[in-house]
Amino acid sequence: MPTENEKIVADFCQAWSRRNLDEILGFMADDAVYHNIPMPPAKGKTAIRAVVDGFLKMADAIDFKIAHTTSSGNVVMNERVDSFIYKGGKKGAVPVVGVFEVNGGKITAWRDYFDMKMAGVG
Repeated sequence: MPTENEKIVADFCQAWSRRNLDEILGFMADDAVYHNIPMPPAKGKTAIRAVVDGFLKMADAIDFKIAHTTSSGNVVMNERVDSFIYKGGKKGAVPVVGVFEVNGGKITAWRDYFDMKMAGVG
């Protein structure tokens, strides 16, 4: 049975497939930090909005498929594959490990670890 924090993270990951910026940001605390390692972190909802909006605009479809989830206290970790259908029809997928901190029912920190070359950006 998933913990409440694991459910929040799973619901957040599922929200990406609906590509609704406000829904996705609704899972985040106002002062959250989103860090795609090794890129610079986005601090606060305004900065996170810009990053997420960029992802949504570059793809016609996005899917986060979670393979494994574990948690300890307020930290939730998942192993997943993030798949994209980019504008123009090109497809891409990248294995990711996500580390989330959940406090008061909101994601306060989100760090994604992945291989930049596999993501097509390195």
